[in-house]
Amino acid sequence: MEIEIIDKNDALSSNFRDLVHDLLVFSAQYLNLSDQVEVSVTIVDNEEIRQINRDYRGKDYATDVISFAMRDVIEDDPLCQMDMAPLQAFDLMLGDLIISIDKVKSQAKEYGHSQRRELAFLVVHGFLHLNGYDHHSQAEEEEMFQLQENILAEFGVGR
Repeated sequence: MEIEIIDKNDALSSNFRDLVHDLLVFSAQYLNLSDQVEVSVTIVDNEEIRQINRDYRGKDYATDVISFAMRDVIEDDPLCQMDMAPLQAFDLMLGDLIISIDKVKSQAKEYGHSQRRELAFLVVHGFLHLNGYDHHSQAEEEEMFQLQENILAEFGVGR
């Protein structure tokens, strides 16, 4: 699995960087994904994630994690509707996760658990979004949240 981790504020310790990497590898294996998949994770502050959220989602507030699934970009592009065969390679690029380190810190405090647990939760949550999971309906939410709790527990970052 190819994983690119970009820490825009040099906020991640080497332990947290390893956590992100190892958890993504574990999650991909848990979902039986190809070992050739690619994902990028960018760690930003609240100001930057607010700008991204406003520019790409029309929501003017800082959020904890944003997932940009490559499959969604390709499927929504009219030029790509003609012949999907050349796009098979894009199946390997899952997409990009943007995580606010400020939200990791504040939400860990708010929820009464460690920053490690909060970062792990956001990584798995965003990764599941990249793989088509969502929580628009009650049934989808139950499926996604149960899956993320299972992954976190088996990885060793339970509640």
